[in-house]
Amino acid sequence: MKKIYYSLFLSLLLLLTSCGGDDQETQTTSDKDAEELTPVSFVLDWTPNTNHTGIYVAKANGYFEEQGLDVEIMLPGEVGANQLIASGKADFGVSYQEGLTQARAEGLPLVSIAAVMQHNTAGYASPVEKDITEPKDLEGKIYGGNGSTLEEAMMGSIMKQNDADIDKVDFLTIGDSDFFTAVKRDVDFSLVYYGWTGIEAELRDEELNIIYLADFSDKLDFYTPILATSEDMIDADPETVEAFVHAATQGYEYTIENPDEAASILLDQEPDLDPDLVKKSQKWLAPKYQDDAAQWGIQEKERWEDFVEFMVENKIIDEAVDAEKAFTNEFLPEK
Repeated sequence: MKKIYYSLFLSLLLLLTSCGGDDQETQTTSDKDAEELTPVSFVLDWTPNTNHTGIYVAKANGYFEEQGLDVEIMLPGEVGANQLIASGKADFGVSYQEGLTQARAEGLPLVSIAAVMQHNTAGYASPVEKDITEPKDLEGKIYGGNGSTLEEAMMGSIMKQNDADIDKVDFLTIGDSDFFTAVKRDVDFSLVYYGWTGIEAELRDEELNIIYLADFSDKLDFYTPILATSEDMIDADPETVEAFVHAATQGYEYTIENPDEAASILLDQEPDLDPDLVKKSQKWLAPKYQDDAAQWGIQEKERWEDFVEFMVENKIIDEAVDAEKAFTNEFLPEK
């Protein structure tokens, strides 16, 4: 009898040890998997909005994790995304072709790795009662902007083509002031992205007139926004760059196909955003991310060269930057 009880005791002990060993092994494997994820920082260009949805989707749906990445999404603060990326304080971030071109001219080795939006959706917006419907109507009006020479050059180019005089436009620096407040109190028009401010106007039942930059000049149909990194990051860790771009591509492709679900994902992670604005903006932007391009994120050398030429012609930069070094399509998934 003692032998029987002893045998049962040993069997039970082995069983418990075996189960405990499995738990320990599972826990160790799980911890190991977490440790193997490469930490990556991604900085936004502004407050979270629907330009960024693909990144939030890639994070929430596990696309980054599948690529072996643990991505932290950061706000830019006062320094700005370009400076954070160039200094190595952020691995990736949101930029603009105009800003990245100017940064490279100043010696910051930034590289565009994907176009978030295939065409420029920015335009000069004004309340309909201002009766600004064409470049000539800008004469005698007050423009609210950020005070850059590029702003004046873009407007001047459009006005010159339409026999209008930019010297008859008053420029007022309003920075990040609320558009709707500014056009009621301080200015007549400002440059906005319809996918956010224009949609907000619809929700407010405030009708706007929009003069789109891309409608008047191919050179102003630049890529805005874009995803960017640094030359140092590409040289030191191209595998991580490729992994990031592949996951981001999945995120934006999901957003294109599922705008409602993608909007909900953004709102889950950024609950302070206006749900109506996010959902309506997402539907408007969904077909515009890729638009007429062969795939999401692709960029054309000619459009980079055209915009560099525009910036040199208008003395925004002293000499041309090499367009082929300013952007790359090499990390996009093969289609």
